[in-house]
This record gives sequence, structure tokens and C-alpha cells, in this order.
Amino acid sequence: MASLYFKYAAMNSGKSTQLLQAQYNYFERGMNPVAMTAQLDTRAGAAKISSRLGLDCPAYTFDKTTDVFAFIEDMHKDKRVDILFVDESQFLSEEQVFQCARVVDDLKIPVMCYGLKTDFMGKLFTGSEALLRLADNIEEIKAICWCGKKATMTARLTPKGDMLTAGQQIAIGGNEMYTSLCRKHFMRGEAKALPVSAEKKKSAA
Repeated sequence: MASLYFKYAAMNSGKSTQLLQAQYNYFERGMNPVAMTAQLDTRAGAAKISSRLGLDCPAYTFDKTTDVFAFIEDMHKDKRVDILFVDESQFLSEEQVFQCARVVDDLKIPVMCYGLKTDFMGKLFTGSEALLRLADNIEEIKAICWCGKKATMTARLTPKGDMLTAGQQIAIGGNEMYTSLCRKHFMRGEAKALPVSAEKKKSAA
């Protein structure tokens, strides 16, 4: 039975790597997976999904005007679509998440969405909030903080490596701009380990 999946995590958790591996499994079995990603994210090049391990694949892109259901329905008429993968799904609008649900319910095509749950201020993205409400299956992909604990938050950094706490929600960037943190270090604003002397002073304060 087709389902709507949401696999979420903080930055640098291997979301795209998992998507690419799952897509390859479908190709290997002679099936027709379709991949989509946000048009505004061109870090890997236009219309491409890429992982930090060097894997990549071509992908269709969506923007605010894309009707995901109509797009997949038209494609499905010409050639059977076995599954839809959506990378950077946090950038979907609420309406587009409902369209993904229709792909599952009306076309009987599984949809697997991969993305961030929250932004650098700890607030839900629109697409992620809708997916948390509508998805049949929700899975957290593990990321690691610099302290070794599970990272659940994404922090935006200045060029000097300090945490930003305000600004526009969407700013495209990679490791030079974002890092993953556990809740404790996110709330403390500690994007990296403090020098031992500074840590002692903080503990004594």
C-alpha cells in the first residue's frame, strides 16, 4: 500500500545520501523512481540532488507555483511512476504537501520526503509542519553534535563561526554556514567546543 513518508533531521545527517541509495534500489530493480528537489537550492548545480559523499542524480525541480500532483499525474500517464522522492521537502508549501498526499491516495504512488524539521531559530518550516501532520510514516535520521550527542537542531553561523539567532528563515548554504547541534549546545549558543580555560570560567560563573 502506498504511503507518504517524511524522513527528517538536522543538517549533515546524510538525508540526501539515503534518498540516493533508495532511488538506486528502485533503478536496480528496473523500476521508475522520480526525484524532485527545490529549485532555489542550486549548491550541487541546477536540477540535481547531491550528497556529501559525492553521489548525485538529476532531478526535477519545484518552486512555489509547482502543482506536484498534476506534474506526477501527467508523467504517470506516459510512463508508470513507481515512487516519488522529494529532497529539501521543508521548502514545500502546505498546499504542495497536500498534493503529495493526493499522489499517494489517488494515484497509489508512494512519496518519500526528506528534509529539515526546523530552521536555525528552532522553528518549524512550513513544509515540515505539514508533513508532520499528514505523513503516514515519520522517521528521524540521526545527526551528531560536536560533543558526540545526537544533534536535533540546525544552527546558522557567521563567517567567524558564531551562532546567529535572527534573520530570514531561508538562506541556502552548506557546512560553511550551518552546523548541527544537540539541544543543550543550541540553547547555549555554543556552535563549537570552548577552549578548556573558557569552559572552566563558564562553569565557575
